[in-house]
Amino acid sequence: MQGADVPAIDEDGSVRSPGLGTGNAPVGSREGLTLADLVARLGGELVGEPGTHVHRVATLESAATGDLSFCHRGKYAEQLRATRASAVVIAPADRGLAPCASILTPNPYLYFARVAALLNPEPKAVAGVHPTSVIGTGAQVHPTASIGPHCVIGADARIGAEVVIDAGCIIGDGVSVGAGSRLHPRVTIYARCLVGERCLLLSGAVIGSDGFGLAPDQGRWVRIPQVGRVVIGNDVEVGANTTIDRGALDDTVLEDGVKLDNQIQIGHNCRIGAHTAIAGCVGIAGSTRIGRNCMIGGAAMIAGHLELCDQVVVSGGTLVSRSIREPGTYTGVYPFEPNRRWTRNAATLRHLDEMATRLRTLERRLGAVPDASATTPAAAAPSDDPHGR
Repeated sequence: MQGADVPAIDEDGSVRSPGLGTGNAPVGSREGLTLADLVARLGGELVGEPGTHVHRVATLESAATGDLSFCHRGKYAEQLRATRASAVVIAPADRGLAPCASILTPNPYLYFARVAALLNPEPKAVAGVHPTSVIGTGAQVHPTASIGPHCVIGADARIGAEVVIDAGCIIGDGVSVGAGSRLHPRVTIYARCLVGERCLLLSGAVIGSDGFGLAPDQGRWVRIPQVGRVVIGNDVEVGANTTIDRGALDDTVLEDGVKLDNQIQIGHNCRIGAHTAIAGCVGIAGSTRIGRNCMIGGAAMIAGHLELCDQVVVSGGTLVSRSIREPGTYTGVYPFEPNRRWTRNAATLRHLDEMATRLRTLERRLGAVPDASATTPAAAAPSDDPHGR
């Protein structure tokens, strides 16, 4: 079923996935870009032939003619000297190390990311709704949006300009997806959730599933309806198979620019501050608030009802069990070591409190013993007698 005002994409039996157009040759096609083009667009200081063409990005070791690579750490200096790339992006301090043309910039990693985006643009989507998709009553799909095969757009949903929704996505009733956002195959957004502009949701992401809310009742559990939403700001990325629970009463909120890796769990009523980045397999329990510009390492666990201030870095694998009030880097990982040694240390750790108590007791006893040097003046200073008398 399709809305009367929504254009359809004809089924032509071609292998090309509906929603992907050919259009004009994109930036970064076989013709590539010259180094002069890159510097004109992105800045930097060019050292070498301005007409050098690059059409692909590659590592220092695998690069060949026509490839552009980068080096942003001194430990890769040997690979830099030996690279076969046509050009490299390096810091000014590495001037002269490369055997090829160079672009000098204070942040080679960021520059390289922007070049990679230029050379690998997203395919241009063809506007329209695939005939196998279902559009609910009252849904508004912008004429420039692209809806792929076997999608469901719920009643009263709003799909903005140039939104791309790939195959098999489920968009619930009353959902809003902002202009320029893209949903990869099999994304699910539950009813009434809001997604901002220019967002990217990777395959399997689930937005707005029920939070884990249960009330105890004489040894059993009573389910608590989760009536809040998930509200996602602009320029947010959500990784594959990441789940973000809707709020119990208030909303779960991801502010502008948040970046989430794959397989992250965010509990109900959490708030993630703007431009915070969270690596894979992190678990964040409900009602926790994380500040702006934070970085959470992979497999970190953050308990519920906590607050992390702005500019906090949590190392991978760390368990955060209390709020963090001061910016900085926090690590709580017990280092790995051979199993037998780890077992001995773990056994000792179990008795740490007992050992601390014994140490305090010993310190108190020692504190009650008079200082021997105070009672023997002769020992306090060396004797003038050359014979030691």
